[in-house]
Amino acid sequence: MKKQYALSILLLATLATNTFAQNQQDSITTKEISEVIMVSSRSPKQISDIPGTVWVISDKELKTQIRGGAGLKEVLGNMIPGFDFGNQGRTNYAQNMRGRNVLVMINGISINSTRATSRQFDAIDPFNIDRIEVLSGASSIYGGDSTGGIINIITKKPTSNKLAFETSVGLKSGFHKDDLDKRIAQSISGGNDKIKFRLGAAFTQNEGAFDANGDQIITDVKQADFQYNRSIDLLGGISAKLAPNQDLNVDLQYYNSKVRNKKWLSFGQNFVGFTTKNPDLINVSDGADSDLVPRTERFMANINYNARNIWGGQNLILQAYGRREEVDFGASFAEVPKPPAGVVLPVFLSSARGNTNAYGAKLVLNKKWSAFNFTYGVDVDLENFTGDQAIFNPQKSAQSGGLVNQTDAFVGRYPDTKTSALSGFIQADWNITNKLTFSGGVRQQLINVKLDDFVGFKEQVYMHFGYGNSADAVKGGKNNYDVTLLNGSLLYKFNPSWQTWFNFSQGFAVPDAAKSYGFGKYQLTNNRWNLLNSMNIAEQPLSGIKTDQMELGFRHNRTSEEGLSAQGSVFYALSNKTLKIDNAAFTISLLDQKLRNYGFEGALSYRFSQGLELGGNVLLMQSETETVDKGWQNQSVYTTNPSKFMVFTGWNAKSFSLRLQMQNSMNYTDLADMKMMGYTLFDLVGDVKLNKGVINFGVQNIFNKQYTTIWGQRSVFFYGAPQKAFAYQGRGTTFSVGYTINY
Repeated sequence: MKKQYALSILLLATLATNTFAQNQQDSITTKEISEVIMVSSRSPKQISDIPGTVWVISDKELKTQIRGGAGLKEVLGNMIPGFDFGNQGRTNYAQNMRGRNVLVMINGISINSTRATSRQFDAIDPFNIDRIEVLSGASSIYGGDSTGGIINIITKKPTSNKLAFETSVGLKSGFHKDDLDKRIAQSISGGNDKIKFRLGAAFTQNEGAFDANGDQIITDVKQADFQYNRSIDLLGGISAKLAPNQDLNVDLQYYNSKVRNKKWLSFGQNFVGFTTKNPDLINVSDGADSDLVPRTERFMANINYNARNIWGGQNLILQAYGRREEVDFGASFAEVPKPPAGVVLPVFLSSARGNTNAYGAKLVLNKKWSAFNFTYGVDVDLENFTGDQAIFNPQKSAQSGGLVNQTDAFVGRYPDTKTSALSGFIQADWNITNKLTFSGGVRQQLINVKLDDFVGFKEQVYMHFGYGNSADAVKGGKNNYDVTLLNGSLLYKFNPSWQTWFNFSQGFAVPDAAKSYGFGKYQLTNNRWNLLNSMNIAEQPLSGIKTDQMELGFRHNRTSEEGLSAQGSVFYALSNKTLKIDNAAFTISLLDQKLRNYGFEGALSYRFSQGLELGGNVLLMQSETETVDKGWQNQSVYTTNPSKFMVFTGWNAKSFSLRLQMQNSMNYTDLADMKMMGYTLFDLVGDVKLNKGVINFGVQNIFNKQYTTIWGQRSVFFYGAPQKAFAYQGRGTTFSVGYTINY
């Protein structure tokens, strides 16, 4: 591990002194000094004025990577130094930033849910994304679940009065049978000085995916992947100028991403491949026909009103939103712990379904004086969650090896959960001199979590199969959190292009209540399941997880098209609790053990006028939990990922651009001696500019590396043998080509 760390540092040091540049930026480095973003302070702020590590992925950078064949999670992992590499499947479980949870937002609205389904990046097609703003590290600016950082996805907005169109098509394949992914997208925009509109529609349809050996990648039956997936993303936006100082923006989205009933994982007739642990009998097969298939469907509405120079020279941002999301998982073996004596269950498959309804409002006011800047406001957030489990007919599932799954019944999977939050905050900047700025703030959060009464999931399953006909319910109840979060920082500007800073910030996360409660110890008496004891919110309230972070960083912005661009920070984050996962019942609990993450996050690149650029980024991090008997030990692989780095070289000319990049995930061993094995991949992306339109192309995994993704390795730890059924493989060499025209 130390050798890998040293190699990473050496690579970046080499880049700093022996690199070339290009005329057009292709890397995620610190942006131009004048660029304004929202993610760091809830009000517009130039990057050079931000005392923290921020990154921006532009529309051009995103297009180059996506149209070159990468998925959104992969792009973010490659281009955001502190964000873990992403897999090619549907889940982003434990894809952390600096080893902690990430708050993912679209236009400043959280798409995280209290029931963590890990589908935040299966929420929008990149065609409708304008840019992505990132703030690394724990933050109190936006509230809960941002202990690792914030990723804010900004959608495309109408900008021109003229009627304009954009058409984009693309293909991706590894040249195997049944291996062709297709995409097509279209937008129309226009308007006048008073009102503008944009409507974008993106459609994708995937077929199979194959590893470096030419074998079809085993379907991820637990968290689902994108094989045979079909998605559509409709995003409409209206921007209206109500007055010279007042604007209104409305965004409406419908997103549907669903696996087609074509192929699924077969365990052999009567599940013989699973019961005998014989991997040769487990294959992706035709004939899939399930009542529930992996699906993400969401509706979102977002209204944003801006008024400038009102109420004594203040600027106002008022936002209201609503989101409805339905998530289905695929047919897999249910996570039911070993039943008690006398209860014999058939081998059966099931599928989880979760529904989330979220809505709220945000009010932000900003006032500037010559040396002072105040931002303050109020957030109101409400969310309801329900979770069920479909139990499939055991005979039909067994006869087909798991391909044909007919729903016999729905049972409750988690207690119904209602969460409400009321928060107030204030941030202040004081320009002590023209070079030194002090910033600080406080956020007060009042969070209420309410759970309904709930009969234990496994007892509901037992009753479905004829063992008992009634059961006691685990009591529901509520838990309140009253949290104060502080932040403070100093920013020093050596000159317009060089800045350094020190900051302290706090973040807070509420444990997944649905997974923390609603289960207990039962006994079957006279055909009734009597509750002996339970884990319920009224009697065993869980505290939240509070994280303190310190960071020392620097940033150098280019002042022209040539030269050095660099940003880096050393960080130390400490939490008062450690999350524990029960991989038998798939419940969670909190341990009174401290958790810490410390390391370095950075990126740099250098350009020369000849059109060449060389650069890279790195995350070197140690994640540890404080054990009772052995002190600080490496954190569990269930929630932690290895350090990583990425390097690239690029060439950009007027008529074309080309970029070769390499990403390396290092090895990692946790306190239980479970190992995460690293890998190295190479990709090539580029474009050719025509008189009308642009041709994009890419080659992913150039050297056809056979590897198990980070999620695939973690899935084996979670679900066990047979390994073939859960070790999700990476895709072999694939080729992408696309064409886009604006007219």
